[in-house]
Amino acid sequence: MGWLNSLQRRTPLGWLQLSRHKGRLLVALSGIAFADLLMFMQLGFQESLYESNTQIRAALDADLILASPKAETTQKLSTFSRRRLYQAQDVPGVASARALYSNNINWNHPETNEEASLQVMGFDPDYPAFNLPEMNAQLYRVKIPDVMLFDRLARGDYQQTIAQIENQQWVSTEAEGRTLSVRGVFSLGASFGADGLLVTSSQNFLQLFPRRDPGSVSIGLLHVEPGYDPEQVAQALQDHLPDDVEAMTLDDFIQDELEQIQTESPIGFIFTIGAAMAFVVGVVIVYQVLSTDVNAHIKEYATFKAMGYRHSYLLTIVIEESLIMAFLGFIPGLLLPMGIYQVAANATALPIYMTLNRAATVLAMTIIMCLFSGAIATRKLQSADPADMF
Repeated sequence: MGWLNSLQRRTPLGWLQLSRHKGRLLVALSGIAFADLLMFMQLGFQESLYESNTQIRAALDADLILASPKAETTQKLSTFSRRRLYQAQDVPGVASARALYSNNINWNHPETNEEASLQVMGFDPDYPAFNLPEMNAQLYRVKIPDVMLFDRLARGDYQQTIAQIENQQWVSTEAEGRTLSVRGVFSLGASFGADGLLVTSSQNFLQLFPRRDPGSVSIGLLHVEPGYDPEQVAQALQDHLPDDVEAMTLDDFIQDELEQIQTESPIGFIFTIGAAMAFVVGVVIVYQVLSTDVNAHIKEYATFKAMGYRHSYLLTIVIEESLIMAFLGFIPGLLLPMGIYQVAANATALPIYMTLNRAATVLAMTIIMCLFSGAIATRKLQSADPADMF
């Protein structure tokens, strides 16, 4: 415990130097908070991009997925022959294989009559495609022609529409030259690619898109028999089926979407660059403050050297200042994004919220940012020679 006692007896020179010039300290903390705010916003939007674009895949009720290798994101699915579903059931371990149809649609907003972009998916209502109890409890309704279920978390002003549906007052609107009746709501959420989701039966889907070949499906939903390893069954399917279809586990299907966004989408790259630029801004701001502080006290540092203090001791003073600024600047840098996240989530209907992992990541980046700036600023201490100062 000797080091602890020595630490308690140590004069907090770093804090004393920072607190002496309160205006300079306030500017530094504001700069760090601003850099943290930028990093939080960029990382928050990036994570909402990943989560919103994978939430449909994550909600699917399946062990294995069949999809076209040409498929990009959930909003840009290619089709493959429904014959592959029948062939898949010949593979040991496959209990069932169901078809899921998907397409994008522009429908007239029930309240404003303006066009809105939605994704519509159709499947056999007797075999739910999604692991969403609220949706599945209402699937009997989509057996009626032109009846749809609507995502209450869709982007846009749908409060009146949702209230009517929840009060058993069905809402009608136009899409693709047909009159659609919305008779149920569920909760999933919008994405960067679509404002929301409509679900219906396969029959209603094909009536809505009469030019769509019934034998061309978007996704195959497979369930594995108990006792079989899904990954091994997926490999057996891959070996058994032609190259125009790809078999994978649900987790791999979700990861495939993430990789598509991270490598192919420019939005993910832009958010990463934005977070990196915020880090650089923070480094510059902290360096300017610490460099100014070192210059202002260069004679005092030289005196310390003349008194026999080692260079490492002088470095600890600057490091102490760096850590103090990192933690004090992080506090407003954490609180401000929480409010902005809420405003952005309400405006965009995207899943933007603070997470513990993101807060820890930004805190670590803030500490590294301040320590890196302090390391650069301490280079001037090496030239602090008492003979030259006095």
